[in-house]
Amino acid sequence: MADPKKQPNEGEGNRTAAREYNKDTKAFVDEGRVGKAAEDARTAMEGSERKDLEAARKEAASHAKEHDPEELRNYKKPE
Repeated sequence: MADPKKQPNEGEGNRTAAREYNKDTKAFVDEGRVGKAAEDARTAMEGSERKDLEAARKEAASHAKEHDPEELRNYKKPE
């Protein structure tokens, strides 16, 4: 656990963690790693890992406080 003296409570939201996340995300994108990660994910979903990944997604969703409305939204335009 982090030493409270080194990382004080920042109240609502954690600006230090947000800065670190943003820095790491920018580095991930700037290093050109997004395409490889996307291709790895596509390969996993199209291959033998799909069943395990779907089971993990369902397990995680079962712990959600409420259902994600975006999951069932119909984006088709009416005819």
